[in-house]
Amino acid sequence: MRRALLLAILLLASLGATAAEFAFKDTRGQMQRLSDYRGKWVLVNFWATWCPPCLDEIPDLIALHDAHKDTDLVVLGIALEYASPKGVTDFAAKHAISYPIILGDYKMAAQVSEIGSLPTTVLFDPAGKPTGYQEGAITRAIVEEYIQSRSKKQP
Repeated sequence: MRRALLLAILLLASLGATAAEFAFKDTRGQMQRLSDYRGKWVLVNFWATWCPPCLDEIPDLIALHDAHKDTDLVVLGIALEYASPKGVTDFAAKHAISYPIILGDYKMAAQVSEIGSLPTTVLFDPAGKPTGYQEGAITRAIVEEYIQSRSKKQP
């Protein structure tokens, strides 16, 4: 029931996300551009180290990224509302976050979408079009189910 509700919210809210190209430098100094991932789904997750629902979803985001990064999906994490860059990088290392982490702010986040609360996730389809938006925690299963349902609709 919860899974169906979250999937419905993601589907219904998909029209609310708007973005063009974005380009961010991650904590390892690599540029992360939406256009670099054409042909893959791109999940952009806005989070904070102090946010309990953000922390709850991190293991699923790691598993999602690790399972799909070489084939059809990447996860990008954008940290917001942090005290120091070192605090974020130490947190990411402690939790073995394998996906790229970007140190962001709300002005930077506006390149992707408006952020009403944390966590917020925006999903881009393989053509780079925003196709999903979720305020609140998300799971690997919900994302995979959503992608599978969208892939069936494409010829």
